[in-house]
This record gives sequence, structure tokens and C-alpha cells, in this order.
Amino acid sequence: MEFRHETVLLTATVDALAPRSGGVYVDATLGGGGHTRLLLERSHPGGRVIAMDQDEIAIRNAATLVAAYPKRLMLVHANFAEMAERLPGLGVTEIDGAMFDLGVSSPQFDVPERGFSYWHEGPLDMRMDQTAKLTAADIVNSWTQAELTRIFRDYGEERFARAIAQRIVEARSNRPIVTTTELAEIVKAAIPAPARRKGPHPARRTFQAIRIAVNDELGVLERGLAGAFSLLRTGGRLAVISFHSLEDRIVKQLFKELATGCICPPELPVCQCGRQPKGRLVTRKPVSPDDVEVQENARARSAKLRVIEKL
Repeated sequence: MEFRHETVLLTATVDALAPRSGGVYVDATLGGGGHTRLLLERSHPGGRVIAMDQDEIAIRNAATLVAAYPKRLMLVHANFAEMAERLPGLGVTEIDGAMFDLGVSSPQFDVPERGFSYWHEGPLDMRMDQTAKLTAADIVNSWTQAELTRIFRDYGEERFARAIAQRIVEARSNRPIVTTTELAEIVKAAIPAPARRKGPHPARRTFQAIRIAVNDELGVLERGLAGAFSLLRTGGRLAVISFHSLEDRIVKQLFKELATGCICPPELPVCQCGRQPKGRLVTRKPVSPDDVEVQENARARSAKLRVIEKL
């Protein structure tokens, strides 16, 4: 299968990392390879790029990039949460920059067999790493009503979380829920008609919540960001593109914590805590795509880029 993906905030992200020849850079989310390719071009002739992805299809489809940059590109089939453990084993102990392009890539979302889309019928899968055991079907058909309510509320920010969970439990008591379109119809039926008539697809938040739970997206994000920052050299930069408020909140809070120095009460004349900032915020406010990019790629509309530099 061809892995085609429209890269969001391509130039802005690579510009933020300021790649140079001799530098070492990590694309933690290879996807279609757009950011990886530009990092390689900008770090010519001596820069190295390590590209990671938990999706085997993304790794396989990057073979042409490896052929074009045989001594400068290394592919790693792994979740970016493993970065701090995997890279030293490959001889990479320090990096000059790292970037994360979060969320679901276009090929994952557009292929019905992957089970991410509520528009097309497919199996309830949603695994980004297809070697993982937990699937969307497992969650939908075996998690308790309370557990479903919690993830719909916390991961989907769905105000009808309880009603949707109850409707799912009722439906699966007759027979297992097996397809994406079947689940989408169950969710739609649980939402009051006035709420269904406005805004995005009524199942969007529920599908997001299940996908996050299947892939532990928030947990791996926290581990991945911490690992990437720990590998940065002084002056190295970490750039993150997020697509929903839960991700952006994690990135924003971590970057704020890293950039915070003294936390002593203001009335103390001299610092007693000795805390020093570990990073400098390159982007005080997130960078968003311009109108042209949003018109060309509707999925870019919610993207936010944040960048921090290691001190």
C-alpha cells in the first residue's frame, strides 16, 4: 500500500529546528516522510536523521528515502516513547533536534481496514502499531460502562459520554459490535437530535477517545517528549505539532515546566530554591497553519506547533 500523507506545518517545523550539516535530528513520527525528507535536505551534506514510526507500513514505504540518503537516514520501527532507550543502543546519545507530528496520519485514517474512520466501514481496530494486542473492538465490547464513560469524557471531551456508553453496552448485549459504521450509528443514536444537526460528525469525539485509549497516546506522548528532551544537546530544539487540546495541554505544560526557573515566593529577596530553567520557549504562543494551508489540507485546521530550546 502506498503511504501518502499531506505533511502539516512542514516548513515551519523544520525551520524551527534550524538543521545544519553535521547535526543529528530525530523525526519521531515518520508517517509519509515529509518532515524527514526536508530535514535531510536542510542538513545536507553531513547531517543525520533518525526517523521513527510504530507503523510498519510507514517504515516499509520509506525505503526510497533510505535509497536516496543511504548513509544519512536511519529508520527505527518503534514507538517514540522508547526513544531514550532505543537511540543509545544505536550509538546515538545526543541529538541536535527532534520533532513530533502527533495524531493519525492520512493513510491510517483513509484506509478502512485500519478502523480509524467513522465514514467508511471497517473492522474496529485503530491500532497504530498493528503488532499491539489491544484493539478498539476489545474496548467497545469488553470495557465496563463506567470505563467507557470515563474515556469518552476524558479523552473525547464528549458531553454525552454517559448516554453513549449506555447505548453501546445495550447494543453489545445482543451481539458484539464489529464495524466502525455500526459503532458510529450507535453513537449517533445516543446523541440528542439537535446536537447531531450541528458541528462535526457526532461520532468524532467518541472515535478519538477510543483511539487514544487503544494506543495510550497521552501516556506515550509524555514519555516520548521527556525522552527526546533528555537527548538534546545544549541549544538543541524540540518541536511538536498537536491536533487536539489534550495533546496540546500536555506539550504546553511540559514546556512551561522546563522553562521555569526560580519558584520562590516573590517576597524573598534572594532565591532559596536554586531552580534553574532547563529550556527556553522559542514559541511563546503556538504557531498555526495559514489560510492557504488549511484550504489545501482541511486536517491542518486544528494543528498547533510549539518549540522549546534546551539551555
